[in-house]
Amino acid sequence: MNLALLLFLPWFLILGALFWVYPRQPRGARRVLFDLVSLGASVGAFLLAIHWAQAIADSRHGHMWQQILATAVGYGVFLAVLGAAFAIRRRVLHSRR
Repeated sequence: MNLALLLFLPWFLILGALFWVYPRQPRGARRVLFDLVSLGASVGAFLLAIHWAQAIADSRHGHMWQQILATAVGYGVFLAVLGAAFAIRRRVLHSRR
């Protein structure tokens, strides 16, 4: 059921590392907490999305379609949550300066 997560895990680790590292400063306790929550929310939203997409996929097109739809929807949700977190973090960091 979580095959999509296993397949995307290396790519999510790369994107997560880039999210964590950029921008390098300022880095305080609030930023670390925000980054951890954001990464956790991205993975959690991905898992919810793939389970939802597999449940609603039309099985008349075969079981492979369920995996394809779930992977596409889940990846889009992961990027949307991570992108929103990046924008929110940027706005918050610039307002604190």
